[in-house]
Amino acid sequence: MPTPPRPEPRPVERTHHGDTVVDPYSWLREKDDPAVVAHLEAENAHTEAATSHLSELREQLFEEIKGRVQETDLTVPVRSGPWWYFARTTEGSQYAVHCRVPARGERLTLDEAPPTIEPGITAPDEQVLLDENILAGTSDYFALGAFDVSPDHRLLAYSTDHDGSERYTLRIRDLEGGADLPDEIPEVTYGTAWSDDGSVLLYVKADAAQRPYQLWRHVLGSPVDDDVLVHQEDDEHFFLGLGRTKDDRYVVLHLGSKVTDEVWVLPGDDLTGEFAVVEPREHGVEYSVEHQGDRFVILTNADGAENFELRTAPDATPGRANWEVLIPHDPEVKLGGVDPYADHLVVHERRGGLRQIRVLRVSDGHEYRLEQPEEVSTVGGGGNAEYDTTVLRYGYTSMVTPSSVFDVDLVTGERVLRKQQPVLGGYDPDDYVTERLWATADDGTQVPISIVARRDRPRDVPGPALLYGYGSYEASMDPGFSSARLSLLDRGFAFAIAHIRGGGEMGRRWYLDGKELAKRNTFTDFVACARHLVDEGWTTPAQLGIRGGSAGGLLMGAVVNLAPDLFGAVIAEVPFVDALNTILDPSLPLTVTEWEEWGNPLESPEVYDYMKSYAPYENVEAVSHPAMLVTAGLNDPRVSYWEPAKWVARLRETTTGDRPILLKTEMGAGHQGPSGRYDAWRDEAFVLAFLIDQLT
Repeated sequence: MPTPPRPEPRPVERTHHGDTVVDPYSWLREKDDPAVVAHLEAENAHTEAATSHLSELREQLFEEIKGRVQETDLTVPVRSGPWWYFARTTEGSQYAVHCRVPARGERLTLDEAPPTIEPGITAPDEQVLLDENILAGTSDYFALGAFDVSPDHRLLAYSTDHDGSERYTLRIRDLEGGADLPDEIPEVTYGTAWSDDGSVLLYVKADAAQRPYQLWRHVLGSPVDDDVLVHQEDDEHFFLGLGRTKDDRYVVLHLGSKVTDEVWVLPGDDLTGEFAVVEPREHGVEYSVEHQGDRFVILTNADGAENFELRTAPDATPGRANWEVLIPHDPEVKLGGVDPYADHLVVHERRGGLRQIRVLRVSDGHEYRLEQPEEVSTVGGGGNAEYDTTVLRYGYTSMVTPSSVFDVDLVTGERVLRKQQPVLGGYDPDDYVTERLWATADDGTQVPISIVARRDRPRDVPGPALLYGYGSYEASMDPGFSSARLSLLDRGFAFAIAHIRGGGEMGRRWYLDGKELAKRNTFTDFVACARHLVDEGWTTPAQLGIRGGSAGGLLMGAVVNLAPDLFGAVIAEVPFVDALNTILDPSLPLTVTEWEEWGNPLESPEVYDYMKSYAPYENVEAVSHPAMLVTAGLNDPRVSYWEPAKWVARLRETTTGDRPILLKTEMGAGHQGPSGRYDAWRDEAFVLAFLIDQLT
């Protein structure tokens, strides 16, 4: 193997709570230093050279991935007012084209099927709203942020990012004429909301630390310099969010930290008015707001409802004193969201680690759950823009069932499959089997694992396997289908997801038991899942690969430190591995808001010592490490590129083994990696080739 680059040590000391630490690679955070860019480019060259023997396999995998995709395709049209909206992809194009066609019926019903539109053939009366390929131009990176059609369907607010920094430029397109208006607003972040008549647009700006904190009002046709600052959130723990209620009655301003919410509302017919608070913030009380009829529908953890409960409040007096319980708290069921309709409430919940949909009829309180055909599967909301309808669209998938779109009549229960994502090349779900396993954690907790493999994979002979994990922010890694994954399964791999604490799969307590001073549960749960796969004969340590990104990359670093001999290969994508240094620096993006997730090591010696005990960069030891492929994004605003760069340097200088430890940096992208679909498929082929090479 070629000799890897080694950055020059330039020791810098940090001292907190009487503990002095020397960091030899702190200088790698100086993005403007030519030596930093030179080092990253040298790392990329080394990674390419070290994997050059895989070029044919990478190309084969890319063709396999591409060959399973119907490249010229379109999404299932979504009814919104007098139009059906959908997006097209065409063979050879990286990005989507957004379109619409007129709707015929006055009201969406199950009998009014979405229009039949053939991929690659323009439908009668079809209107192209936005072609992302034209917007991307020759940029190496492109992302569409906002795509917000005005309530009268005449205007489109959209935003674009050309470098992965997640700082967007907002534009407004006249959908009747097809041209962009002169109004152009730079440096915006996520969140827009129109007035009912389309004359006013609200938008959000972020501070230097990438925190959405300002709400601005723009009057169409007026100079951007005349825009009005409506609200500024000065508490650095809080993010500002913006949207509209499902019935389009109110614009919603959401101010939220990791543990506290405050919601303000304003009727959509006059955005020059004053927002009214629903309930002032109280530390530890979370709530979100929707609207139905003459009442607000509120999902909250107030008054000890750890798994949340559903309450209602009158329009005129929405404060907590007037909240009435509609669905009481259930310690076995986590309520995750509510979708209001004129005559129904659709509640998204988690029971036994899996997602479910509950339907509640408003008139008489009758309720039922939508049954699904597979035990280990995932169900979730779809495109539901209409309020006055009895049709619910939802998505369904499992590890063997491609993503499927259903419409169901909430009154009769009749459901129709609108589309199942095609998988070309003769895919047969009966050739694969999925099941749920349970590992026993160090403290006796049962941790679920979702696993899939070919049905003909021998169970009495261990084979290669890939275990994925995340385990932070209450994010649930639900079982779903991946056509790219078939390239591993068809080569004898098993693929598994460890549903570890810190995620939200098993309810709010599952999350709380994997954050702050309980964070080590996340890592020991994952190790327990890996050992379970080995003990049950699915794989061996030499054949076991693991994968995680962002906070899941922190997981990768932590478990490699805990059990380096348990894994044969590691994929750590944009990993949050210099966690302690980052959380100690409030000037970095998102750090202050993260204190409610990890704790504040600046103020608390206990938190400092605890984080130092697991932070990957702080705990690299002189042992033989598994093969490792680590990725970074030079413009990543969430996990700075220097975290994986420093970690790789320390791993290389410390390891006693000879397995490859490689760093691959996207020099023109951010946290999400390559933006175009073909680029993303090539990126995935690179990862899969590395795993196949190291584990088989």
